[in-house]
Amino acid sequence: MKRVVVTGLGMINALGLDKDISFKNICDGKTGVKKITLFDATDFPVQIAAQIDDFDPATVMEAKEIKKADRFIHLGLKAANDAIKDANFTEFDPNEFGVSSAAGIGGLPNIEKNSNICLEKGPKKISPFFIPSALVNMLGGLVSIAHNLKGPNLSSVTACAASTHAICEAAKSIMIGETKAMLVIGAESAICPVGIGGFAAMKALSTRNDDPAAASRPFDANRDGFVMGEGAGALVLEEYESAIARGAKIYAEVAGFGESGDAHHITSPSQDGPQRAMSKALAMASNIKIDYINAHGTSTSANDANETAAIKAVFKDNIPAISSTKGQTGHCLGAAGAIEAVIAIMAMDQGIIPPTINQTDRAPECDLDYTPNSARNCELNAVMSNSFGFGGTNGSVIFKRLK
Repeated sequence: MKRVVVTGLGMINALGLDKDISFKNICDGKTGVKKITLFDATDFPVQIAAQIDDFDPATVMEAKEIKKADRFIHLGLKAANDAIKDANFTEFDPNEFGVSSAAGIGGLPNIEKNSNICLEKGPKKISPFFIPSALVNMLGGLVSIAHNLKGPNLSSVTACAASTHAICEAAKSIMIGETKAMLVIGAESAICPVGIGGFAAMKALSTRNDDPAAASRPFDANRDGFVMGEGAGALVLEEYESAIARGAKIYAEVAGFGESGDAHHITSPSQDGPQRAMSKALAMASNIKIDYINAHGTSTSANDANETAAIKAVFKDNIPAISSTKGQTGHCLGAAGAIEAVIAIMAMDQGIIPPTINQTDRAPECDLDYTPNSARNCELNAVMSNSFGFGGTNGSVIFKRLK
């Protein structure tokens, strides 16, 4: 099996339009959660989200093309462009470079918009660009066109585990020799009336409308739900020998990954599923010592307690430092895995564990070291990123420092 390394990173979220600004703000404990302005949320039970305010899609697409793609694609293109630039290719064989894209929902704002047009004005008024603008795999399609990537073009749509699974699929393609490089992109932008309204109807979202900065509280006793976020993360995965031959900067090696299904409940997690995903990743990585886990850590009662129990079961007496960065970025759904993989790799690269903000009152069922409120300088040689999704779909990926 071929070895797989990470040679490029890109990230955009409510904390910054690039990976460096975003990562610094995350480590400084800042939050992107604020009052929603992308639509009028006055009459909604939830009026807060981690939205991106200052992104101009004209920086990634020609003006006439913008309306042909949903916002999640605009954000994904930004992260993908940055990752490709960061990988610093002078040239590559387009037939040996593929794409693995992901989103949990895809073009929900455009689905909502065109549904309303159909109901109010009739089917003839629906945009001819509607369907391609909303398809999840169109993210990978447009990225492949933008960068002339003709290798495998894959797409994962597994709820909040989607872009972690996209990393796994990309790594598999390289490991079996199908291609030499894969660009992974996870993107999501579902901060729209039906998106916020739908999750609010499930009672999944925090209702701290009067205190947005303190709303997302992973592992805290007073957590009351997650906060919707938007953004994108991108990673260039490359076959080790190829990366070495071209003198690439190598951030990390993909040491292992694990995937599992709960077969339990559509929204309520089981301990068994996350536990097996982490155990599989560790087995593949030859049981290397994990120094840090970027937890799924959604700030919901069920997830945080369940993930804690699963981590205890897997690591027993050797539990690593843990943090959830969703207090800063919000929960970016299908993009969360890619964003958090970038964060975990940057944490290892820079020797700093980002904090879990807003953890002021430890929940009795969440009694581990979650790096509360302040970042911690620490040498990290191996890190894990967890993602778990509705439908009982789980993914864990391990990155290690290249020796």
